[in-house]
Amino acid sequence: MALELTGKHLIAGEWKASATTFRSEPSSGEPRDFSVGTPELVDEAVKAAEEAFWSYGYSSRDERAAFLETVADEIEARGEAITEIGSGETGLPAARLQGERGRTTGQLRLFARHIREGAYLDRRHDAAMPDRQPAPRPDIRLIQRPIGPVAVFGASNFPLAFSTAGGDTAAALAAGCPVVVKGHGAHPGTGEIVAQAIAAAVKKHGLHPGVFSLVQGGKRDVGEALVTHPLIKAVGFTGSLAGGRALFDLCARRPEPIPFFGELGSVNPMFLMPEALKARAAAIGKGWAGSLTMGAGQFCTNPGIAILIEGEGAEAFVSAAVEAAKDVSRQAMLTDGIAHAYRKGADRVASTEGVRPLIGEANDSRHASPYLFETTGEAFARDETLAEEVFGPLGIVVKVKDVAEMERLARGFDGQLTVTLHMDAGDTDAAARLMPILERKAGRILANGFPTGVEVCDAMVHGGPYPASTNFGATSVGTLSIRRFLRPVCYQAIPADLLPADLK
Repeated sequence: MALELTGKHLIAGEWKASATTFRSEPSSGEPRDFSVGTPELVDEAVKAAEEAFWSYGYSSRDERAAFLETVADEIEARGEAITEIGSGETGLPAARLQGERGRTTGQLRLFARHIREGAYLDRRHDAAMPDRQPAPRPDIRLIQRPIGPVAVFGASNFPLAFSTAGGDTAAALAAGCPVVVKGHGAHPGTGEIVAQAIAAAVKKHGLHPGVFSLVQGGKRDVGEALVTHPLIKAVGFTGSLAGGRALFDLCARRPEPIPFFGELGSVNPMFLMPEALKARAAAIGKGWAGSLTMGAGQFCTNPGIAILIEGEGAEAFVSAAVEAAKDVSRQAMLTDGIAHAYRKGADRVASTEGVRPLIGEANDSRHASPYLFETTGEAFARDETLAEEVFGPLGIVVKVKDVAEMERLARGFDGQLTVTLHMDAGDTDAAARLMPILERKAGRILANGFPTGVEVCDAMVHGGPYPASTNFGATSVGTLSIRRFLRPVCYQAIPADLLPADLK
């Protein structure tokens, strides 16, 4: 399929330019000019989304499912163009983008299946009891209903799976909510091609064009205009702690506060239990280095901290991790800004008292090589900045004296997306002591694996206590994510002809 970039915004079915442009900063290839978003364009897109809600929000589950499946088809039809443009913009290899595209379309189809089945509606019915004493009970029914237009912010590190047609957009559309996406400046061309796919699906199904809009670029005023618009009813965000917290605060200060579903940051600690360390320290160390450096470490589930008991096993783990990391070639990072922040983070860790460098060298403007550091449990507990995320292939080995010190460190962590246990059968009792702590710290607990690679399925949780996310009761991956954009409505003694079709 021959495709061309317009460099424009998609506002309710129309490609619109704005007075000013910004130039993309690709990892390779020629930069392109794209229109800069404005609060006025945001207002136009959101008002169109509200108009679309009066039809799309009341469409059938089958209609929405078919629409999601068509979006997936249209994305796949543009697969080669998406890979070419995305690879140039982000520096991600073609295989990674092809896999991410499959994840994105698979997610759309999973959500289509899920809403057709209908269990997500959580339908409940208490039949009338007119003869009950001392007072009769009316007929009472409950169902989940869509909330209205949703704002979605594209993510820098996932140009497909967490951006224009990614998890937040797919979940909102599945729920029956129109979406306005604020595209990420790191991959505007990729965002436009995916928006073209969604627009084609909207047209094929005869939907109101306001069901989806894409606003490109723009400064802070564009994001603020989107989250504070009175017609927006929820926000989905994946990004930095500072940026996400600023938007979260704006949502809370609105005259009508709205939920902000933000995924903000996580160091995803691993705990290596004694018997596992004794039996397979080198294998775990090698695996950790592979997970840590995958995709230049630009994953929100990157396992940045490994906690283990000092001794021979710890030394074998460190040696294997260092050797494996040495074999990792320098990799392009997504943007110059991310590369700069990575270097700054590495410098911060290196200058912390009690930290010893294991491997690492200076990086140029856009490329990154791994950094590994080592410290003690006492030093780690003493300086809370060591538990802050450094976005990139940087890992810290924390050596503790015993399982009791491991437990104390576990209690000190902030909320995480994931926590990993490496354990053998002889570690069960020690791991059982950790489990109640870990359950309070993370949305996903793994055993004998690595957290990079988030399965898209019904049971997945991709979220956790703050600052991993701003809403610990939600997930941004998996079918449960649809529930973020629904609210329960109770119908008491309502005539059957007035009930929603899914309650009849």
